[in-house]
Amino acid sequence: QVQLVESGGGLVQAGTSLRLSCRASQRTFSSYPLGWFRQAPGKEREFVAGMTQSGSFTEYADSVKGRFAISRDNTKNTAYLQMNSLKPEDTAVYYCAARRGVSVRMNPLQYDYWGQGTQVTVSS
Repeated sequence: QVQLVESGGGLVQAGTSLRLSCRASQRTFSSYPLGWFRQAPGKEREFVAGMTQSGSFTEYADSVKGRFAISRDNTKNTAYLQMNSLKPEDTAVYYCAARRGVSVRMNPLQYDYWGQGTQVTVSS
C-alpha cells in the first residue's frame, strides 16, 4: 500500500505559477508510473499529466501542454507538477495517483493509489 500526500495548492491570480508536490510513503514509489489528475465542481476527474517510473516518458492533456510540467525525484519519493500561466479554468482539486503497471494511463480507473487532493483556485 502506497500513501500519497499532495501539497502546494492555493489561491493565485491568473498568469502566475504554482508547484504541487506529491510525497509517497514508501520507497516503492519509484516502481510506479504516476499521474496528476484534477476535478472541478460538477465535472469528472480528468487526466492532467503522467510520467513513467524513470521519468523517460511524459504525457500531458492538451489543455495544459506547454504550461504544466511533471517531474519526479525518486530519491525523495516525491513527484511535482509545475503549473505556469495559470488560467481560471485550471481551478480544481488536484490529485496525484500511482498505478501498478509499466506505463502511463489517462483513465483514472487504472490507478491504484490516490492522494487526498489539494485545491487550486485561479482568480481572473
